[in-house]
Amino acid sequence: MERNDFTSSLDQINESNFEDIALRLFSYQYKNNLLYQTYVNHLGKDAASIDSLDKIPFLPIHFFKTHTVVCGTWKPETVFTSSATSGSTVSTHSVWSLDFYLKNALSIFQHFYGSIDNFHFLALLPSYLERSGSSLIAMIDYFIKKDLSGQSGFYLNNHDDLVSKITELKKSDKKTLLWGVSFGLLDLAEKFEIDLGSCIVMETGGMKGRRKEWVREEFHNFLCKKFNVKQIHSEYGMTELLSQAYSKGNGYFQLPAWMKMQIRDINDPFQALGDGRIGGVNVIDLANAHSCPFIETEDLGRVVEGSNFEILGRADNSDLRGCNLLIG
Repeated sequence: MERNDFTSSLDQINESNFEDIALRLFSYQYKNNLLYQTYVNHLGKDAASIDSLDKIPFLPIHFFKTHTVVCGTWKPETVFTSSATSGSTVSTHSVWSLDFYLKNALSIFQHFYGSIDNFHFLALLPSYLERSGSSLIAMIDYFIKKDLSGQSGFYLNNHDDLVSKITELKKSDKKTLLWGVSFGLLDLAEKFEIDLGSCIVMETGGMKGRRKEWVREEFHNFLCKKFNVKQIHSEYGMTELLSQAYSKGNGYFQLPAWMKMQIRDINDPFQALGDGRIGGVNVIDLANAHSCPFIETEDLGRVVEGSNFEILGRADNSDLRGCNLLIG
């Protein structure tokens, strides 16, 4: 089976066949991803004995900062880079097909929120707009261009223009989705009394060192009161993954069928924990067939209700960057 065979059939993956596909992809990765093969061998693992999800080794995410993580030999169409605080090293993710990434992101969004044709997108993402290589900007730009009304767009620090656009779009038949980095939404909430009761407010990206971190529940409650909304939605994504997860409130994220989360013991990274236990987050993203689908992240979290998950913060000593740095 080739890499493209895995990514072209993502919509056919379900709970019953996920493990079989993931194990076949592990075998393919071990044979064709030299970095991953070297790592598995370094652990002393016998690849032939990997016969269940909980035996698959997860590549520590910091390898995306020090190596080019690719399966096979190919020329990337684009390279995504992570945000970073001053002095920290950025991650890079070589992407075999930008079109695949964008269509995959669209498929996930529409699975959870319905047709993209029903939305205007207003993006308050200053830290992302101020640099190049953001996978989030590429995704949101794709969504914005799908709104043929021309009413969607990016906003840097021009809050007055954003508030005026939100007011204008209240007359539209479409829903308005305000997608904001956490510190940007906090700045907006502190500067304006604005009723977003007719909008979806989607936070992502954390404070990025611009503001002090908040307990997630307190932060969401603050925004709900200031914006007159019942729930704050969240997006979980990162440079090193080609898929996203979404929360429609309460901080519980849902995954597309081709992703799974596993929780590991923070003192023993090779020990999996059961539902409800807090530990390090391991991600299986089968869309990553061309790089590495098995990633040991630096996030802390727990699996709830069997398939949903909650992100509770960062592991100690990990760089402050991207994807929901709120402390749980």
